[in-house]
Amino acid sequence: MKHFTIIIALLITFATQVVAQDKQKGLEAYHANDYAEAVKLLSSLAEGGDWYLQRILGLIYKEGGNGISQNYSTSVKWLRLAAAQADVQSQAYLGEMYEMGTGLLQDNLRSHMWYNIAAANYKENLTSFFDWRAVAENYRNLIARRMTPEDLSKAQAMARECMSSGYTKCGY
Repeated sequence: MKHFTIIIALLITFATQVVAQDKQKGLEAYHANDYAEAVKLLSSLAEGGDWYLQRILGLIYKEGGNGISQNYSTSVKWLRLAAAQADVQSQAYLGEMYEMGTGLLQDNLRSHMWYNIAAANYKENLTSFFDWRAVAENYRNLIARRMTPEDLSKAQAMARECMSSGYTKCGY
């Protein structure tokens, strides 16, 4: 039994190293704009729940190019998965996509909702050079100017419901 435990531990260690190498290679491919290679290396890891890789894949499919066809429905799928894990940037990107009607029907209510959620979830991150709260608040406030008081109240209620449901009731 002791040998079996050692073998299992070695297999787990090896598998962890392979996953880390794939992630690193996939991120290097992404930064080198080799999107086809990045998607190949990162997809299974993102399927496993890595919110950062889900965001990366969402952005790759949103923009397309470099070996990957632009695919808004796939982009939204990945961004929603990352947003459901409170990834502020994915939440802000969803707000933008609803605002502009990029791959989704243009919808001020949902755009305001996602920007509002992003602003609420922002935590200062010293590794980011971007103040995502300020960005989300700014765009949320710009959209609010185009909304009726009733619509604004509804968007705020949608944001509360989305967050309190653990991102399972987000209007889609």
